[in-house]
Amino acid sequence: MTDTATPHRQDPGRSAGDPSPHPLARRDRIRVALTALLLAALTAVVVTTLQQGDDRSAPGRLLGGYAVAWMLFAAAVWTVRKVPARAATVLVLAGSAAVALAGLTAQPRTSNDMYRYAWDGRVQAAGISPYAHPPAAPELESLRDDWLFPTQESCEGWGLTHTRSGLCVRINRPSVPTIYPPVAEGWYLAVHTLSPQDSRHKPLQVGGAALAFGTTLALRRALCRRGDPQRAPARAALWAWSPAVALEAVNNAHIDTLGVLFVVLALGTATAGARRGALLGAAIAVKLLPVLALPGALSGQRGPGRLLRVVAAAVTAVAFAYLPYAVASGAGVLGYLPGYLHEEGYEPGHVRRFALLRLLLPDAAAGVTATVLLALMGLYVWRRGDPARPWRGALLLTGTALLLFSPSYPWYSLLVVALVAMDGRWEWLAVTLAGTTLYLADRLLPGFPLQAWAYGTAALLIVTGAGLRAGVVRRIWQPPAVHRSSGDRWNRGPTDSPHR
Repeated sequence: MTDTATPHRQDPGRSAGDPSPHPLARRDRIRVALTALLLAALTAVVVTTLQQGDDRSAPGRLLGGYAVAWMLFAAAVWTVRKVPARAATVLVLAGSAAVALAGLTAQPRTSNDMYRYAWDGRVQAAGISPYAHPPAAPELESLRDDWLFPTQESCEGWGLTHTRSGLCVRINRPSVPTIYPPVAEGWYLAVHTLSPQDSRHKPLQVGGAALAFGTTLALRRALCRRGDPQRAPARAALWAWSPAVALEAVNNAHIDTLGVLFVVLALGTATAGARRGALLGAAIAVKLLPVLALPGALSGQRGPGRLLRVVAAAVTAVAFAYLPYAVASGAGVLGYLPGYLHEEGYEPGHVRRFALLRLLLPDAAAGVTATVLLALMGLYVWRRGDPARPWRGALLLTGTALLLFSPSYPWYSLLVVALVAMDGRWEWLAVTLAGTTLYLADRLLPGFPLQAWAYGTAALLIVTGAGLRAGVVRRIWQPPAVHRSSGDRWNRGPTDSPHR
């Protein structure tokens, strides 16, 4: 069949949106081959980048490899858009598995958080609350081994630190108790229980790969439920092939991925009721950041009954998750969270955050202003959000929070990557790029205001992308088009009319 052949005939009883059962046309085969080639190159670049070293010994090489990976990712997502849905689905799933496997080819390269996960799982398996004692406490001496607590002779290399008492340890902040919420702790215990003896970091990385692939499946299901199976694979690819997923969810095995999966299930597969609230509560009990998805989950829901069902289910899920640990640890169940907020500069008077606001406001006012802006935006999302697209409000609020608070940890934005896949607003991926650039390049450019530049550039890209999608540029250069009604409230395409 040539490129100019007539469209495939449709089988009787097959809906217009179903993937075609006929062989691919020549042009489609070329697109499939090109996408597969780009995915192979992306996988190879991720593997090669992870072999370059860690963020202290080779930050420049890592940053360069990440940049190439992101360019290949963008090209692959662009080409898969016009691949027939059935072939695109195969590519998305195969590519998701390949990119995840690439993240398994090296030990963690840019974060040692995973070693704390492994320790917390070991402590719980011994019947001890992870909130009760810090890793360096003498009460836990019997649980130490040469992997997480190397001997003094070998206490050199990436991720190794000394305690005040001279103890060599691979775990960060070894003198304070854990910070992670209870559902995260349950995951650490489950991975430890299922892991072979002396398997070290691999089980947590494999667990991260399983969560990343599971999120791909959940995204595809949620997108197909919207009634547009042709566009679903390309949207899911925004998560499945993202270099951020391979590097942060798999290689560094960040627990954020478990929270992302719960949020996708809550917003994409659950109705606005108790089930959605329970899933969001589970996500919040993994990492606190998913609380920003709650106003989006409540978009347009003004009846007290529905609101109460969602909120009550979320609060109940968090309470039940904390209950057994609270019984064991009392007030210490919060762990190092208060100290972490102080350390990272989120308290009033600290200036390590709020880079964009600090360009306009005094340092002392930045934190309060960010909080007020987020509260107002959360109210707007709840009141004016689209109940048919709850992920849109969640993306707006979560992405804006990261812009305002400007963290240097790129894994915080894994939730943004998944919400981008659900909503298609690709410009918000700039938040992830900003965090990655800040995390790796800060050592390369000492004294340069990289935080403000990285997140300022991200904000500019987001505004530009939203303007292009809304047709602002077209309306500036062309006469206004005839208004047409549309049910989409935010970020309309160029042919949609403004909201009245």
